[in-house]
Amino acid sequence: MGGRGAILTMSKHHHREPHSGAEQIIKSSGQRVTKARIAVLERLLAAEYALSHQEIEQQLIQHQCKVDRVTLYRVLDWALQHEIVHKVTGEDRVWRFSAIRGTDHAHFSCTQCGQVYCLEALSPAVTLSMPEGFVLQQADLAVQGICPNCSD
Repeated sequence: MGGRGAILTMSKHHHREPHSGAEQIIKSSGQRVTKARIAVLERLLAAEYALSHQEIEQQLIQHQCKVDRVTLYRVLDWALQHEIVHKVTGEDRVWRFSAIRGTDHAHFSCTQCGQVYCLEALSPAVTLSMPEGFVLQQADLAVQGICPNCSD
């Protein structure tokens, strides 16, 4: 896997309830509900860590969801555009996707297994004060360490 070098992302996303169903999230965005959108978002909501395209595809196959690769890419692009998911990358330059469950949160990259985890309950450890005239939209900070699975 090797997804080292995760990103701490603090951006202005719409608040979503952590346990909302995929269909409800899509409806609340005002967008058309499709089987492919529901299937992809359900996989991301169920994931314990951010998933790569390949991992999402494997999850869809395991759950017998028929979503071809092109449709998967289109659904992820659509979900990014509508701030339903976000993507992070590590040192391996592989994009990983996670459902947005709330507002600002951190991403933690395990230096042993390479998984990228969303850390929902963290407050930003760094407060940025911007010079006059600058408007902060997003701040990225690499957070690395060993995840609970690897530290056992």
